[in-house]
Amino acid sequence: MSQEILSIAIFELLPGEEQEALATLRELKSVLETSGYSRDFLFRDSSHQQYVLLRYWKSEEALRNAQEDPKVHRWWAKLGHEIQVLKVHERLEEARL
Repeated sequence: MSQEILSIAIFELLPGEEQEALATLRELKSVLETSGYSRDFLFRDSSHQQYVLLRYWKSEEALRNAQEDPKVHRWWAKLGHEIQVLKVHERLEEARL
């Protein structure tokens, strides 16, 4: 079983902040990946209203380190003014079928 942790966020871009929010998401993704914390995948619904971010944290330690990293906090704070978060699942576990 992988030690990765799956997190999912569902959000909308705030009106007038669409391009800035996507740029911030790209920068945040870059910081998280180059720091070895996670890998991200961004999807949007067919109406382009809601976005779904899948984030695979490398490990519990990587998640803790990201939460304490000032570079990451800077981008999370900026993003907080550009999107409206609708739902977050911080830790999802695989359900075996």
